[in-house]
Amino acid sequence: MKIVQLIVASLLVPGTLFADTTLIVNANGYTLDSARNLQRFSALQLSDDRVMRVFQADETLPTDVDARIDADGRTLIPGLIDAHGHVLSYGLSLLRVDVTGITSEQEAVARVVAFNEESNGQLDWIQGRGWNQVLWDSNSFPTAATLDAAVGDKPVWLTRVDGHAGWANSAAMALAGIDRRTPDPEGGQIIRDDDGDPTGVFVDNAMALVRSQIPESSQEELQFALRTSMEKLATFGLTSVHDAGIGSDVVAAYRQLLRTGPLPIRVYAMIAASDSLYEQILANGHYRDADDTFIIRSVKIVADGALGSRGAALVDDYSDFPGHRGLLLENPERLEYFMRAAMNAGFQVNTHAIGDDANRIVLDNYELLINETGSRAQRHRVEHAQVLRYEDIARFTELGVIPSMQATHATSDKNMAQDRLGEVRIQGAYAWRKLMDAGALIANGSDFPVESPNPFFGLHASVTRQDHENEPVGGWFPEERMTMEEAFASFTINAAYAAHQESLLGTLEPGKKADFILLDRDIFAVDPSELWQTQVLQTWVNGRRISP
Repeated sequence: MKIVQLIVASLLVPGTLFADTTLIVNANGYTLDSARNLQRFSALQLSDDRVMRVFQADETLPTDVDARIDADGRTLIPGLIDAHGHVLSYGLSLLRVDVTGITSEQEAVARVVAFNEESNGQLDWIQGRGWNQVLWDSNSFPTAATLDAAVGDKPVWLTRVDGHAGWANSAAMALAGIDRRTPDPEGGQIIRDDDGDPTGVFVDNAMALVRSQIPESSQEELQFALRTSMEKLATFGLTSVHDAGIGSDVVAAYRQLLRTGPLPIRVYAMIAASDSLYEQILANGHYRDADDTFIIRSVKIVADGALGSRGAALVDDYSDFPGHRGLLLENPERLEYFMRAAMNAGFQVNTHAIGDDANRIVLDNYELLINETGSRAQRHRVEHAQVLRYEDIARFTELGVIPSMQATHATSDKNMAQDRLGEVRIQGAYAWRKLMDAGALIANGSDFPVESPNPFFGLHASVTRQDHENEPVGGWFPEERMTMEEAFASFTINAAYAAHQESLLGTLEPGKKADFILLDRDIFAVDPSELWQTQVLQTWVNGRRISP
């Protein structure tokens, strides 16, 4: 038996890359087969960056290997894939003031003050994200006045947890030249008081009025934020993410990072249709690096806003805001142009649609344009697919369109979604079971940094329809939950399929990439209520341990 004891110990050393064959033994292994049936295994053989073979407990293991590693009975599964996140935004969020989970407007302001003090006042702008007025006792949008009282001498800009609203102080609004005479832009709303004055909150396209004044990040800053983000995402067991909507500057930053080797984790990039170089990027065609860590073959279009900020476009009025139906962020001609251009260029089209009206419009466009361009094989997607009319649910399967959904949105939104939608429309919201029963294949994700990127939070929400306090009892609309095997598939092979990577990723089968993780518990044996507590012990990408 050719065993090098020094190499065996390298299991403890991140960054180790085995040039020949490695055998991992004594594993409590789980994977899926091509039919999405759960399979068990006890040993995994790698050759460089690929899986050579998986072994059952009763099979004879090879002896002619270069390294043999004892997994010590730990659970080993394929690396998990987040089908919808924002890598740069998450990286920046790690470098800015965090106001997620706070319970009042005053607490958010206190965090801004503390952040400003910690930075010694060196920042020209104070930026942050994560506030959610639905969690506050007031249940009301914040105002510039509270920020002004604490930090009035420099501009402050805090984006809402869903990224579809922003909160500014008066200094930021003054730089942007915003006053009561500033009109609402198309697809956006300036929240105003009874006298018509801006309160400091800007919804969807109105956010650009303030954001346009914030200096752009340098290429060095973008690269640092991207690498910081990817390295952190790996600690959660994510070996691949779909980056939902990046501009040409971020593409350039990724390409620069690739000059020093493969990215830490895999990134399936969606080009932002709003980018000024959209047509040029489409003309350049698909891109794929040698190690399959950075791929461009899809675009991201945004049709409407979010439910929490009442920007999601609904067919009928919001149940808790009569006379308001949300916002469509693109006019019909521009939306159709973005889709047609991408389909004709051979790109997958992934369109953000949350409200039932936005989903209807997107599916109508897909039906027309898929037939026109013959692009059904591109596996076009609807990102979020959050609120659906019953008659639109079956259309996903009919059109070959993938609903790319985020399980934790359901457990985060349960406190306000029914207020927004009422008792009837809520039946078509977060409707995973209805979609699956109609034949749709769901790719799961988190929409990080809107939600935590931790995929075990998503697995827990998928299976239980509960929050981390196991509320509500029995689950929120529990008839829509997934089985554990379905949830596992949604974060592995389904997400890989949604990126045209099912022959490369998503399962531990011979010939596929050696992307896998080791866990502190058996996620198929523990009580589902404990799934969110799972800890990742090791993350491997391309046959290389990258975390911790």
